[in-house]
Formats: sequence, structure tokens, C-alpha cells
Amino acid sequence: MAKRIVLRQTGGTEVLNLQDLPVQQPGPGEVWLEQTAIGVNPLDVLQRKGGAPLPLPCGLGLEGAGRVAAVGAGVTNVKVGDSVGYATGPLGGYASARLYPAERLVKLPAGLGEEEAAATLFKGITAQYLLTSTYPVGPGTRVLIYGAAGALGQLIVPWAKHLGATVIGVVSRPQSVARAKAAGCDHVLRFNAATLAAEVRELTAGEGVDVVYDSVGRLSLEASLDSLRPRGLLVSFGGSSGAPAAIEVATLNAKGSLFVTRPSLAAHTRTAEEYQARAASVLAALAAGIIQPRIWRRYPLADVARAHEDLEQGRSEGALILTP
Repeated sequence: MAKRIVLRQTGGTEVLNLQDLPVQQPGPGEVWLEQTAIGVNPLDVLQRKGGAPLPLPCGLGLEGAGRVAAVGAGVTNVKVGDSVGYATGPLGGYASARLYPAERLVKLPAGLGEEEAAATLFKGITAQYLLTSTYPVGPGTRVLIYGAAGALGQLIVPWAKHLGATVIGVVSRPQSVARAKAAGCDHVLRFNAATLAAEVRELTAGEGVDVVYDSVGRLSLEASLDSLRPRGLLVSFGGSSGAPAAIEVATLNAKGSLFVTRPSLAAHTRTAEEYQARAASVLAALAAGIIQPRIWRRYPLADVARAHEDLEQGRSEGALILTP
């Protein structure tokens, strides 16, 4: 008998219910995946709390890895025994086994463990589309990255450096500064909404940065806008402090004809082809040593509440994974 986490309502960690899950036969285009590692991401916490709509009751989790145990009709891209990972829906990753669409599975290369894959694919694909599609970062690009010492930051910072960017990292705690510098940041700033923009302009000779990657949301919105050069881009892709407030269109003009976008992984992996191409780019970056898996802590699936608490309270120093 497999186990899974089910949400019947949103709220605190008490809504994470562990339940039995009978073994199921995959339908056409599906596999039955026996999971060995499950990624935990800030989006999971947002969904659990009700910050993103969910069709309740439902599972939770969008990232995992394991072995294919059975395949349905028409499946040709994977076979029983293959080591695979994934980083998109459908929801239900918090489980020891699950049904999953075969076309969304990523075959793992030799040398990449399933725990490392579960800690990297979701965040790696996020970094990939942010740096290549949302804003094409290249030599001379000046970027401001919030959460530079976190799990995503430890992927996006070295990747941006590899592309030739000057990286200003933002962290919330003094103990995070060294980790952000080790990731590759040229400069690291402690977050203070009242002073951040002035500090950024001092580091950029008054110009501001080309692009801001803001995963904080409400508390950082004004500082992010004021850190941009004229015609710069604010990429608001998270909300650890709550959803950002609405922006008056006239404000963008007054601050230098700025651009603002609110991207999502779902929109950048809409087709199986695009999803597989981005995943292949992440695997190539891992193979080349541009980015590295950094697992901070492992938790049994039954201790998922503790994993959420550590992530929500900012205690984590890298990726968190659940082990069934």
C-alpha cells in the first residue's frame, strides 16, 4: 500500500493528511511511478495556505523522482525500471507512488541520483526560463536576485554568472551573506525595503539594474521598481511576503518606462516539447558543473509538516526533499 498527502482544506500544516493509496494500473499514456524522492517548493506552501486556488480535495507537490514500475498503453518514451524525474503537474507529488503522464517524465542520466533530481528539476527549470526567456541574460547584464542564498538562488546565481552577468544578491539574514557569496554573487545586500534601491544605485554608478528577480512580493515591490534602470524589467515570480500590490500604469512611466511581468513555470512548460527542452537544458547545466544540486535536509513523508515549517520560517539553506 502506497502513502500520499491529501488536502481537504487549506490552512496551516495541520491540513497535510497522510493517507493510504492503493496501487493503481496506469491508463493510456500514463505510468505508475514508485518515488524515492520528492521536492518541496515555496509554491507548495502557498497552495497549502490557500494563496493559489486548488480543486479540493487534492494532492500536493509538483516535483519528484523514482523508478517506473508499470506503463500504460502507448507509452514509448520510458520503460519499466527507468530512473526518471518530473517538475510539473498534475498535483500529487507528495506520495510514495503515483500515476503520472509519461510525456512529462524526464529520463535521468547516469550519474544523477533521484534525490538530486528531485531537489533540482523544478527550481532548475525555473532558473532556466527566468534567465533565458523572461529576460535574456548575457555578458554585461546587471541583475538583482532576491533569495540569493536559498535553494533557487543557489541555482540561478551561478547560472547568471556563467552567462556573463554581474549579480547583486539580496538576503534576509546575516548568516546568509557568506552562502550567497559562495554561490557567485558579486555583491550581497541585506534586505531593507527603505534602503535597498539606494544601495543598488550606489553599486551601479546611479544607473540601476537591467532586471530584478523578485520572489518576495509585497514587501519588496517598491524597492524592486526603484532599483531598475530606465526600461528595466521587474520579474515578480514569488510571494513569500504576500502577493504584490497592484501597480498603477502611470507609475511605470514615471519611474523610467519600466516593464513588469509575473511569470509561471506552467506557462513556460505548456507543451511537452518545451518542457523537455528546458529540462534538457537543466541536465546539461548540471553535467557541465554550471549548477549543482544542494540538498539541505531530508524528511520522511510523514514529517511533511516539519518540512513546510522549516521552509515557511526561512530556516532552510538549500533544497528540501521528502523520502517516502
